[in-house]
Amino acid sequence: MDPAGGCPHADNARLLAHGPVAPVVLPGEVEGMAVLGHDALREFLGHPDVAKGARHFTALAEGRIPEGWPLRTFATVQGMTTADDADHRRLRSLVSRAFTARRVEDLRPRVEAVIAGLLDGLEAAAAAADGGVVDLRRHYALPLPLGVICELLGVDAEHHDRLHRLSSQVVATDIGPEEAVAANRDLIALLSAIAAERAASPGDDLTSALIAAREEDGDRLGGPELIGTLLLLIIAGHETTLNLITNAVRALCTHPAQLAHVLEGRATWSDVVEETLRWDSPVSYFPFRYPTRDLTFHGTLIPKGTPVLAGYSAAGRDPAAHGPDAAQFDVTRPTPTKHLSLGHGPHYCLGAPLARMEATLALEALFTRFPTLTPATPNAELPRHTGFVGNSVRILPVRLTTGL
Repeated sequence: MDPAGGCPHADNARLLAHGPVAPVVLPGEVEGMAVLGHDALREFLGHPDVAKGARHFTALAEGRIPEGWPLRTFATVQGMTTADDADHRRLRSLVSRAFTARRVEDLRPRVEAVIAGLLDGLEAAAAAADGGVVDLRRHYALPLPLGVICELLGVDAEHHDRLHRLSSQVVATDIGPEEAVAANRDLIALLSAIAAERAASPGDDLTSALIAAREEDGDRLGGPELIGTLLLLIIAGHETTLNLITNAVRALCTHPAQLAHVLEGRATWSDVVEETLRWDSPVSYFPFRYPTRDLTFHGTLIPKGTPVLAGYSAAGRDPAAHGPDAAQFDVTRPTPTKHLSLGHGPHYCLGAPLARMEATLALEALFTRFPTLTPATPNAELPRHTGFVGNSVRILPVRLTTGL
């Protein structure tokens, strides 16, 4: 796996041509596997002999994974993403009530208000910028999900920029050992400080509720689990939606006929979101799952304890599942778009309803106000996300044209 990331789709197609499961070499020459095919990945994500807990990671258990390994946090953070069975159900139950479809729908007016303010700011930034070019990712796609998840968690605005910077470093795969250790240390310290703020001054927010659950029953949520849960919610609660909005705008700008379908009523903004999730998944390869026994999976042996990547971006364009036109962006596909970009099985993304709502509202409002928005830099020249976990670009310069 290339630690620097880049556009994954050409490599994904090459790997898929050889089969749905492939051996990979992770940073530091760590041997792993990737499950790439849609059907294979769906089966793997729900397989009873596949675990998330780091105790099943053979190389880690044997001391062969150094402290500064860039992917170590994915394996060792204590929270839902590394818990199995009863522990996973316990942790998930503490958070799930904040992300039900009904609770998310109650957030709609607040999300709409945030979007309206961001659009005003976007237009002001473009008016003040040289040539009218503004970075849509920085001024719109980022502050919406980051602001919403931080508001849900009771995180003050003064922490937002630093949380984004540190979380981006934590999920990067091209970071050096010293930088990786420092980023993890600093992020944990910041989250601990935020938790201390909420403990001292509880509010009507999810962090305060998690702390209260811990204090009511010390066995329900340990200290490291609290910080691990906050880390997961901050990163997953904004990085993925940030990439989703960015990728959707790129797709529509480079496929004007598809945008016309939506503007003329032949497809919905929800169709755009689902097709973007399939066609250009916000997460490319997500670490890790581990077989608890040797598994021969779709003809390929995955040894017990091997770290396995879930290849969401590859599965989204798998011709075996999506047909010969799988590589085409088409918001008018005749059957509902099936994809795995939000997961499958017990670890299905808790924030899926919120991510879908944020992205749908953000895209509709953006193109309603600026229907002739155009990219200021060719898509092929945009700098890519650093790492093979996230899948997007780092900037998205655009020019705005206000609709009449």
